[in-house]
Amino acid sequence: MTHRVPLIIGNWKMHKTVAEAVHYVTVIIPHLIPLTGCEIGVAPAFTALAAVSAAAAGTPLHVFAQDVAAEGPTGAFTGEVAAEMLRDVGCQGVIIGHSERRRYYGETDGVVAAKVRRALEARLLPAVCVGETLSEREANAALDVVERQLRGIADALTDAAKQPIVLAYEPVWAIGTGRAATPELAQAMHRHIRAVWEARFGASAAATLRILYGGSVTADNIAGFIAQPDVDGALVGGASLSPDGFAQLIRRSCALTSGDGEGVLRSVE
Repeated sequence: MTHRVPLIIGNWKMHKTVAEAVHYVTVIIPHLIPLTGCEIGVAPAFTALAAVSAAAAGTPLHVFAQDVAAEGPTGAFTGEVAAEMLRDVGCQGVIIGHSERRRYYGETDGVVAAKVRRALEARLLPAVCVGETLSEREANAALDVVERQLRGIADALTDAAKQPIVLAYEPVWAIGTGRAATPELAQAMHRHIRAVWEARFGASAAATLRILYGGSVTADNIAGFIAQPDVDGALVGGASLSPDGFAQLIRRSCALTSGDGEGVLRSVE
């Protein structure tokens, strides 16, 4: 059986000043040092990326951006931040296609694919989100919606075996609502995602693909998700805003893993 190193990413969204972000890092790092068998990341706002990267340097904490420009490496794109710029300030990865980006800012599957390509060109690990809305699930279209999103992501890859990527299933109806999917529902979708990936890229690529669950993940419910065979970590929102609370969630996650092997984030540093 292929061992997939679990990955837990805390998405801070539009929270924390630079000072608050750096303080968070100083508090959480002592909690992370004794832990093995999983990779941990945080995704601060753009304004705090450089300071958080500096504070986390040489520690087990990895830094993700929350978004990236579909264009670049340079150009007349006011307000955008290129993948190379994220790499320059110390990021190892970037969240792409979050449902809030799709919903509020009109990001299409094509835009998401372009961002994946740019991230890979800059040697950033893309953590790419997929997921259905409540109306799509109630219409029994969830599998088809996610499969369509996956096709767009797959089209951005030229060699899946050599281009590290992480997927995150986030049912839109469970984000920020307190209504998490059941572990069994998450497992069913994760199994579907892995099957779609295998059909496109082969068994080996599917076996090594890490698929995270995101959607009202907390320290209280994380164990049920991590215990599922196709759930390889979590994309955590509100429960990651407290360093002590996030550390508790991480400890419960790492305690459930076998813990051998190195994750892909080491290879992009």
